[in-house]
This record gives sequence, C-alpha cells and structure tokens, in this order.
Amino acid sequence: MNSATEHSVSAAEAPSVLSQGLVDRTLWVLAIFVSAFLLFQVQPVLAKIILPWFGGSAGVWVTALVFFQVMYLLGNLYAHVLTRCRGSRWPGQIHIGLLVLSLVLLPIVPSATWKPAGNENPAVRIFILLAVTVGLPFLLLSATSPVLQTWYVQARRGHWPYRFYALSNAGSLLGLISYPALIEPYSTTHHQTLAWSWTYAFFVFVCAWLAFRMRGTLAGLGHSEAHSQPSWRTVLLWGALAADGSALLLAITNHILQDIAAVPLLWVVPLSIYLLTLILCFDGIRWYPRSLFLRLLAVALAGMIYSLAPEFANAGPLLQIPLFCIGLFTCCMVCHGELVRRKPAPEHLTTFYLTIAAGGAVGGILVGLIAPWLFRDFYELPIAMAGCATVTLICVIPSQSKLLATFQRRSTVFGCAAALALLFAFLPYFTGIHRAESTQRNFYGVLRVEDFTGTAAEPARRLLLNGTIVHGIEILAAERRDEPISYYGPDSGAAIAFNAVHKRGNINAGIVGLGTGTIASFGERGDHFTFYEINPLVTHVARSRFDFLRDSRARIDVIPGDARISLERQGIQNFDILVVDAFSGDVIPVHLLTRQAFETYLHHLKADGILAVHVSNKYLDLKPVVQAAAEELNLRSITITNDADTQHYIYTATWVLLFRPGENVPLEQRTNAMPIWSRHDIKVQPWTDDYSSLFKLLR
Repeated sequence: MNSATEHSVSAAEAPSVLSQGLVDRTLWVLAIFVSAFLLFQVQPVLAKIILPWFGGSAGVWVTALVFFQVMYLLGNLYAHVLTRCRGSRWPGQIHIGLLVLSLVLLPIVPSATWKPAGNENPAVRIFILLAVTVGLPFLLLSATSPVLQTWYVQARRGHWPYRFYALSNAGSLLGLISYPALIEPYSTTHHQTLAWSWTYAFFVFVCAWLAFRMRGTLAGLGHSEAHSQPSWRTVLLWGALAADGSALLLAITNHILQDIAAVPLLWVVPLSIYLLTLILCFDGIRWYPRSLFLRLLAVALAGMIYSLAPEFANAGPLLQIPLFCIGLFTCCMVCHGELVRRKPAPEHLTTFYLTIAAGGAVGGILVGLIAPWLFRDFYELPIAMAGCATVTLICVIPSQSKLLATFQRRSTVFGCAAALALLFAFLPYFTGIHRAESTQRNFYGVLRVEDFTGTAAEPARRLLLNGTIVHGIEILAAERRDEPISYYGPDSGAAIAFNAVHKRGNINAGIVGLGTGTIASFGERGDHFTFYEINPLVTHVARSRFDFLRDSRARIDVIPGDARISLERQGIQNFDILVVDAFSGDVIPVHLLTRQAFETYLHHLKADGILAVHVSNKYLDLKPVVQAAAEELNLRSITITNDADTQHYIYTATWVLLFRPGENVPLEQRTNAMPIWSRHDIKVQPWTDDYSSLFKLLR
C-alpha cells in the first residue's frame, strides 16, 4: 500500500454508507468473495453438463474456458463504463436493474435443444449455448470486484483497494479446488445448478443492497483529484503481461495433459497455480522479490525448453509434471509481479483491470481457438515461453539511457532464453522432431502418425498417437498388416467376444471409437461393422494412413458425430456385439458410462448380444462404474485382462463383457477371466446423466 497517497478521511468524504461498522465491511468483503467463488464454480458445473453433448473432448473445456475469459473481459468493460459515470444516481440504479434482470435466467440449466445435430464444429455452438444460459450472470459476477473496488475508492479517497483483487482470486481458488473434491462426488449436476442459482440470488441481494446504499454517495461525488493517465506503452505492457500469463496457463495445461500424462482432473493444478500467483502478487509486493524471481525465470525457461527436446521425451511424468508446474508458477509470478509493480493510482483501477482481462482473453483465444487452426502441433507453448522472456526483457530495461550495468546482467539471459524458445517453436516445421510422418490438429486435439523402420528384430510399423496415448498400431509388412495387435490381441476381451458371436455365423457389429480401425480386422465376409467416431480427423487418418478399414472383409460404415447421440437417433440396430472403446485418454466421456447410456446400448443389442467395454486406463479404475451399471440393469459380466506381449506389440488390456442373464453366450472359459463383482473392487454410486465423479476412481 502506498502510504504517500493516503490521507485522513474527512467527515464529508466518509458517508455513513461506508462507516467503520462491522456489517458494512462484512458485506463488502462477502460480495467480492462470493462473486469470485461463483465465477469459478459455474465453469466446471456447466462444462460437465455440456461435455457429453460434444463428445467429452478436452477441446470442449478449452472452448468453454475461452468463453468465460471473453465474458470476464466484457464484465470488466461494463464495470469500466459504469464507474466513469460520477455525480449521478444512474450507476447504482443500472447495476441493481441488471442484477434483478439476471434472476430471470435462473436456474442455469442448459437446454437440450443445443445438442449438436451432426459433425459440425462445436466451438460456435458452445459459445452461443453458454451465452444464453449464463452470459448475463457471469458478466455481472465479473464486474463485481472492479465496480465495488472503484466505489470503495470514490467513497474513501486515498485508500488503495488492490488487496480486494487478492481476496477475489482467493474466492476463485476456493471455488475451483472445492468442486472436484467436495461438490462433484456428493451431488448431482441438477443439485449443483440449483445450489449455484440460490447462492447467486443471495449474492444479487447483497450486491443490490450495497448499490442501493451507495446511490446517494455516488450522486454526491464529483471527480477526484487528477492523476496522470497511464501511457499507451504502459497499457500495452499491462496487456502483454496478462496475455502471456494466460497463454502459458493454457499451453502448459495442454502440454501436460496431451504430451506428458493423460491424468483426469490434472487441469485443476495449473489453474490453481495461476490463481495462487495472482493472490500472492496482489496481496503485497513482498511476495515478489524481483531479483530472485528474475533469476529463477531464466532457470525455469531453460528447463522447460530443454524438456521439449526429443532426448527428454522419456523422462516420465514424475519429473516433467513438477518441472512444468514450477515453471508455470515462476513465469506467472514474474508476469503478475511486474503487473503489480506497475499498478496505477486507484482512479484508473478499472482501466487496469480491463486491460488485464483483455490480455487474459487474448492469450486464451490465441491458445484455445487460433492455435488449433493455425498450427499442426502444440507450438504455442514455446512461443508463449518466448513471449514471457521477451516481455520480461522489456520490463527490466531501464527507461533511461543507462542500459549497460543492469541490462548486461539480466537481458542477456532473457535474450538467450527468448531466442532458444523461438528456435524450438519453429524447429518442428523444418525437422522431424517427433519422428512423425504426419501431424494434424483440430478441435479435438493433435494426431500424430509415426513410422518406425524395420530391423532384424522388429518389423516396420506405424502408430497413431493422440498425445501420449497410442490409438493403434499397424505392422507394415503386407502379410501382417491386418493383424490385430495393441489392445486387441488374440487373448484380449475383444478377440474372445468376437470369436463367441462369430460362432453363430455372420454378425452385425457396432463399435464406439474408431482409432486406426483395428477392430475391422475381426470382420468376416458377410459381416457388417458400423463405427461411431466424433473426430473427423481420426476418420480421415484411419482411411488414408492405415489399412484396417480397406482390407477388412466386412462391410464398413463410419457414422460421424457423438456415438450416444447417433445411437439415440437411430432405429434399432440389432447388433450381435457392441464395442465401447473410448476411455483411454485424459478426458473420459462420462456420458458413455451412465445408466442411460447402457440402456441405449441394450436397446440396440440382440437378446443374446454382447456389450464389450474397454476400460483400460492408466490413471482411472473404471471397472467399478461398469460393475454398478451391470448390477442396476441385472446383467451378467466378466472382466478379462490379457498379458502384454511386447515382442508382438500386444498391450495389457482390460475388457468387461456384459450380456443378459439366461442367454446362451458361448464365451470361452479362460483362466484370466474373473467376475466383475469381485470383493476387491471398490463400490461406487451408479453413474447417471445427472451424477458422476472421477475423484474416487483415481489410482
């Protein structure tokens, strides 16, 4: 706090509305804290509801996050315009009116009419859906902190309100971390939306009461003493620092989840780190010892840059995840610490917050929307690191002409870091850094096709990867290229199930999840295989780069769009076998594991059909979820886990085979088959479209 700018508050400047009473101070703090808490509670609640509608992809969460960043920017713009109107009763009345109007949108339950109809790009639809559902409440919540801080400054001149920003981010952090641990496991999405709506109504009452109490104060206040306007260079630097922090958050989150470890719920950690740096920096400059963090920044950037090199690819998540989390903390402490060092006088508070929000939105849009369209891979991460080094370099260059003493000690390090980051950003365009024959990207992520040349001990092979997840392998030798390997070896649950149904003759099979199309190799002449695949890029790659689909003896159809929505819209398919293979990544399509989903599967299965669910996941134990659904729907089930055979590129895979009791299903008895209701399995509440929780399933 700048004590030089503080002065005693005269009686004329200290209206009763902002007396020293405990009630007034409590309401002021409560409104700011609750608004921030609700801001970060509504994001996972609504994202969880709409994720199933758009295939459960990580791109849905990123798009939703970009929407909330844009709405946060608009909220700060509204606050900036509203607080410019001084000497009038209109600001308070306008704010009260909009708060009351926003209650009409409660409860915040998205309409099912927004479900996608086919294979269209979902980004625009998600934006419109969220705007209609929660746009106005989110805008007003975003405006609360800057509006109330500005009114606080206007009524108590000389007081610096920036600690309120730390309080706001503390509320955001609590809202973020409480959801997966305390709220999601114990309540349905219906109850979550109702609880959020009631809490929002309480917030509206508190905020409207404060605005009502302030109306006379605002009407009696004129313009305060003049402070110099921030220069355009300063405003641009504010925006650049905020944009780079936001871009680093999303880029590092994408990199951790896609290229290091597909761990569900791990996205909470980088976002919590980001909010923690805002809390620390805005609480007081003492948390940002500048010389220490500038040196740490050079080390953090160098470490993250080196970890992107191919030689570091096998370092493992236990080393890489902490490295990037520490790197994110260091970079964001520098970005936000430099922001706080340049904070303006309180009279320009809303301009400052508006610029920060604009920078955050720009960083989010660049990473979340533009990068997937512009780049073939996650090149935004090294670019964001180069941006961090560059903007920090600008911050440490003295404005005077005496450059050498400080500049030589610090800027050389940052200049080298920026050059290295830019080098690694564009190196993949000119070299085969990933050994990838092709790399393609869209809304659903990055797909890499990697070729390995044959040796005396190993055949030539081709892999399809999404981040660290292998979605299929093909041996390129002509005599072996239709051989089912990876998760589909001869002892796998998939092979056992197909062998069982083939004993009846020709079959009609449905498969949720295409991958490379390996399952098509189980097809015989006269069979009909229908694949359901939401990612059009996967379909293109499976048809153009792999041979399983075109070499299959069965008739092949690929239905685009989300599998469950497609099945709900189709007539009865009478499948002999329905395979659900969509759970190996970081974002689990929960809507494919609910009771309603299993009812849909059974609706399309013949009476003696088999439902085969592939539950292999390195970080989640999904068997209890299938167990709960089997018990609720009175299905028999066995779990089959095959051993790995690295020599023949066969992975350990766990399949759960479900079928109706009393039907003659000729499954072979195998020593590695075990009842799914084994007492060693944990028990979970059956998942429904209204309830699910991954927290208890983490390994």
